[in-house]
Amino acid sequence: MRAITNPNYTIPLSETIQCYEICANDFAYNLVAVALKRHLCLIIIGLPESGGEFMWNHLQDLELSVKDQRGVTALAFSPETSLNCTPNNVTVCAAQGCDLNVFRTDLGQFNTVQALEGHSDYINDASWVCEGELLASVSDDFTCRFWTIAGTPENVITFCLSSAGMSVKSHPEDANKVLVAEKKGIIHLYNVRTKQTVISVEAPKFPLMSADWANSNRLFITALAGGDVVTWDLNRPFVPADVKQVHEDGGRMVRFAPGSSEMVLASIGRPDLTLKVFAAKSTVPLVEASLKTFGGLAWHQRLPYISAVSDRKLHFWKVQMK
Repeated sequence: MRAITNPNYTIPLSETIQCYEICANDFAYNLVAVALKRHLCLIIIGLPESGGEFMWNHLQDLELSVKDQRGVTALAFSPETSLNCTPNNVTVCAAQGCDLNVFRTDLGQFNTVQALEGHSDYINDASWVCEGELLASVSDDFTCRFWTIAGTPENVITFCLSSAGMSVKSHPEDANKVLVAEKKGIIHLYNVRTKQTVISVEAPKFPLMSADWANSNRLFITALAGGDVVTWDLNRPFVPADVKQVHEDGGRMVRFAPGSSEMVLASIGRPDLTLKVFAAKSTVPLVEASLKTFGGLAWHQRLPYISAVSDRKLHFWKVQMK
């Protein structure tokens, strides 16, 4: 019988959470954006390091577009987001249907929204790349698009893919390179400046539903493909460094822990919509928990907490790792 790990802390909201993101920036690492049906909810959290109380406060609601009734599928905070300046500066992109909406707010009276239109099908992921100079998005329309936001928004680069784009990621130590993962199992590293493919790897199974790039080591990438968590060392890219069967009936999302000295991965998949957290060299979960709905997966940037959605609740688990 598997051991279920209860969450340490929970934020209850008034309706089902569609997706969410925790800001990774140095000056806003406790800021969370939560997408509900009609609005984007900005929340500040306080997670205890050892003892102490968990705290959270609602900061602001931003209205979502009613033009597209489909829910928000991805959120991405701009690197310029900061709560350590006057006024506050929060910029977050929400992917909704075929469009991207870029919200800017000072958490007070000032807020604007820019719509980016160009994709012809559902957007699966979005990420700020090239140190925030560009916004990247991948879609079921078999493209990865790059957008400038300053002045008049414009789709400046388009990479054509051979299947749906599922994930797009940048790396803080390699500003000009972007990871793009396709549903049929291929992961490309592109150089955005030269518009060239640097390297490609292929998962042994498909469909690939999610991919990530390790912040703690830019040579490691991972993907959730056909229920397996597949990890590559880009020094030896032709064969995966590790293949771990984690979700028998398929996976939804995988994420590296940002600051751990050992490789720790979190994933969500089936059966029964389960969150699992593993050290890369172990098959024994550090955390295992059942969820009611899928609404994303995110680590806190500074503290060893993994979070996930279950219906109207955002849960946090403290992970014991090195």
